[in-house]
Amino acid sequence: MDQVKVTRGFQVTLPKEVREITGIKIGDYLLVYVDEKDRIVMEKVREKRKMLKSGRMLSQEEIDMLIARGLSESLAEGGDRH
Repeated sequence: MDQVKVTRGFQVTLPKEVREITGIKIGDYLLVYVDEKDRIVMEKVREKRKMLKSGRMLSQEEIDMLIARGLSESLAEGGDRH
């Protein structure tokens, strides 16, 4: 078990051993949440995330609508595990 420091930007560095055991690489996503015992938990996201390629700048309204749609789809698929 390693101790890490929270930086001014609220960032932490994952120890090498943790990265090696979990296979975490640059660009991977982590799911971060607080469990029932108030512990901070990080899980490697195993599935690929959907990428949006619009070919143009999106308005804030379009971005908000896409986020809402994604959240609805995630909840419909049982994505609200925590």
